[in-house]
Amino acid sequence: MNREQRTRAELFHQLHAGPAPLMLPNAWDAASARVIENAGAKAMATTSAGMAWALGYPDGEQLPVQELLAACQRVCRVVTTPVTVDIERGYGRDAKDTGDLVGALIQLGVVGINIEDGIEPGTQTLAHPGVLCERIARVRTIAQHHDLPFFINARIDTYLSNLSPEARLEETRKRALACVDAGADGIFVPGLADAQDIATLVRWLPVPLNVYAGYPGAPVAPALQQLGVRRISLGCGPMQAALAHLGAIAAEALDDGRYDTMGKRMLTPAEANGLFGAGVHKVDRTRGGPHVGMGDGPVTQARGPSEAFVVARRGADHA
Repeated sequence: MNREQRTRAELFHQLHAGPAPLMLPNAWDAASARVIENAGAKAMATTSAGMAWALGYPDGEQLPVQELLAACQRVCRVVTTPVTVDIERGYGRDAKDTGDLVGALIQLGVVGINIEDGIEPGTQTLAHPGVLCERIARVRTIAQHHDLPFFINARIDTYLSNLSPEARLEETRKRALACVDAGADGIFVPGLADAQDIATLVRWLPVPLNVYAGYPGAPVAPALQQLGVRRISLGCGPMQAALAHLGAIAAEALDDGRYDTMGKRMLTPAEANGLFGAGVHKVDRTRGGPHVGMGDGPVTQARGPSEAFVVARRGADHA
């Protein structure tokens, strides 16, 4: 693994121990990543929902894996900050498929992932915790093979499930500690907003706690910092806001023939071009080196273990 990527991975770990929580306004494509980086973000996280929507798919691992890789390649190409990718439940049939996906992401320059236990389709029942732990352990093995301090953020959906409020905190604790034992570096609990529950979980966990703040009325960063939170994600919230703003611009133009909403806050062409000046483009690290196969799980549309990544490379090269 090259020194530059290892340095970014080490920096990403350090950002979870800084004087304030690591704030992540999640990106969904290269342009949003550059806007967020230009605003001062110290690291870049993708939103799985936003990335899927941007490419014309619903959330929930409906985005073909080769398109996921191509989109991540474009993000890695244009930013200089550490990049972590949301891979939902890990894609593919089993832990091996997840490990293959992470191996491909590492080849692109990614230094971390979000991976979740999730809700069983068609229910409000949590997936068995052993499934997530097995995938985390496989990812840790792949990262060690690459000699990379890869950051695994384990998302636990207890607060989005049908568990009773009385049972959620304890079940979160048990699942979180099992994930840490499997190799997780951080714990992410979307839906967790109660101050007492947050403070209690922080005391229980030996790793940083990540909370979700991509909704109106979410606790502000200083309040979360006082509770011990070390990472704050906005998830798909920024894209939801951007889409709503675009809808307002379109409606005003179509209904009123006016452009006031658009004109109030927009980049000049020079400013937009400046996001992608020669200084911000990086060498494409996927060219000329060995590649990790993707596996042939049901979410891949390629025929063989290595073909999915090759297809992703070609798509990204010509995007």
